[in-house]
Amino acid sequence: MSALTTPTPPPALLDNPAGGAFTLIFTTIPALLRLTCGLVGAAVALAVRTPPVEPTLLVPAVAGLTAWSVWYAVRALRHGVTGPLVAGDVALTTATCLAIPVLVAPEVLPGEGSWVAVLASTTVIGAQATAPARWSIPAGLLVAAGYAVGAATAGNPDEASAHAGTLLVQTACAAMMTAVMRRRIGRADRGFAEHQRLTRETLAARTARDAERRQNRDLHDTVLATLTMVGLGAVAGPSAGLRERCAADLRVLTTLAGARSAPDAGPVSLDDRLGVVLRRLPELPVTADLTPCVVPGPVAEAIAESAYAALSNVVRHAPGARATLRLERTAGTVAVEVADDGPGFDPERVPAHRYGLRESVRGRMAGVGGRAIVDSAPGAGTRVRLEWSDVH
Repeated sequence: MSALTTPTPPPALLDNPAGGAFTLIFTTIPALLRLTCGLVGAAVALAVRTPPVEPTLLVPAVAGLTAWSVWYAVRALRHGVTGPLVAGDVALTTATCLAIPVLVAPEVLPGEGSWVAVLASTTVIGAQATAPARWSIPAGLLVAAGYAVGAATAGNPDEASAHAGTLLVQTACAAMMTAVMRRRIGRADRGFAEHQRLTRETLAARTARDAERRQNRDLHDTVLATLTMVGLGAVAGPSAGLRERCAADLRVLTTLAGARSAPDAGPVSLDDRLGVVLRRLPELPVTADLTPCVVPGPVAEAIAESAYAALSNVVRHAPGARATLRLERTAGTVAVEVADDGPGFDPERVPAHRYGLRESVRGRMAGVGGRAIVDSAPGAGTRVRLEWSDVH
């Protein structure tokens, strides 16, 4: 690797957008500027060939510089501006400046407007934009010194000092501008990287919380619900339904212990899923009115499990109550309603640590973009309405 090459490779646009954009811009502009300067400078150089200009030296020099300008632009646009490219450009420009006596006519030398003066300015500005300051600043000084020596040798000390001073100012200004931009861009990319890190950590934490909430819901709606029913005396004596329920709970625990698979995202018959829910609660008499309805898999799972949680609450907290389950779909909205004529309760007075309605019902529905409405009062029974709409 050349000593002029930047120690670290240019950052990728997606990883460091500001640094990537800076690299892209300050590769494209110097390449196009060098190409334009080379082509225009060649035409201007060949237009004035009065003595002591030596055409036998001028024509090969202009041809070589033009070829270099084209190669520089192509190489920079394809592979970026590398250390050897900058070093070669500075070396050729310095050699051209030293040859001013035989390449530039005396009448066009004054006023800093000769083609060599423009070439020198282009080179020092391009070097500041594409190379580290520890190399670009000495490069600017070298070109300025070469121009001063060449112009003085051509018999024009005023031009030598004037444009050499201009080159020094251009070197200093371009170097400071580039340094400030690199510092600000580095700060922006560090801020972007920190934001990305925090976003990833937040997403990971949210995913972990969601997984924990799903597991807690599953445990609440299976094992804990079954134990609560037994403890409250909802199951009297040996029961085939209890054995079936315990077997289902065991399957859930087995699933939680392994990898949890996501529900199929394809269309699923919601009325069939609700029928399965009713079979999971054989001890609860339910009057069902299930209109055929198809919804995406995750939505069907959320609604079915929320309905199961609501019906399980009837078994646990309103033994002997009559329950109804109704499914309807109107105007793009799916609604499932679970109602019972039990003792009811005050939803506002449910302790915050209680998991049933908060997570097993409302949490599940919110997870698929739906909602759960709980309407209950002491002595007035309970009505849980689950809604999901496919109209956005």
